[in-house]
Amino acid sequence: MKPETHRCKCLHCKMLFVPDYRNRGRQKYCSAEECQQTSKRARQQRWLSKPENRVHFRGAENVQRVQEWRKAHPGYWKRSPRKTGRTLQDACSAQPAALKAIVPGALPEVCRSTLQDVCQVQAPLMVGLISSFTDCTLQDDIVLFVRRLIAKGQDILDQPSSRSTKQNVIC
Repeated sequence: MKPETHRCKCLHCKMLFVPDYRNRGRQKYCSAEECQQTSKRARQQRWLSKPENRVHFRGAENVQRVQEWRKAHPGYWKRSPRKTGRTLQDACSAQPAALKAIVPGALPEVCRSTLQDVCQVQAPLMVGLISSFTDCTLQDDIVLFVRRLIAKGQDILDQPSSRSTKQNVIC
């Protein structure tokens, strides 16, 4: 059962918003960037207004604590240089591949019963794209759609498929 959504008025922009369900009783600002900045300023002012927090970062013991931490973590504050030349793929060769004629050959066995058998290399990408196209998330429906795509691709490449397209139904 879905809980009721209670709306609150943002203390900064005065617009109504639905607070996050985990902070329902405490959230006073909406998620707009300017309102979040105002919220942070208010939190810091509240924290610094307490007498015990006014000297939290001052004093000899705190200076020594910070110096020891910096010594233990050298270069923490420095930004690491951006790594250049890192690619996800190897660089392509400058020489173009030789053109080969497409010769119809034996049909590959691609019509197995499970989605894992059909999708071999780029499974997550392929499944995500197909589920977006078909609005289906069931593996059985995706397998049927993949079979139909393969048959259509083989027909386009003049490699007639041995499967009938009647049994391949899109969800």
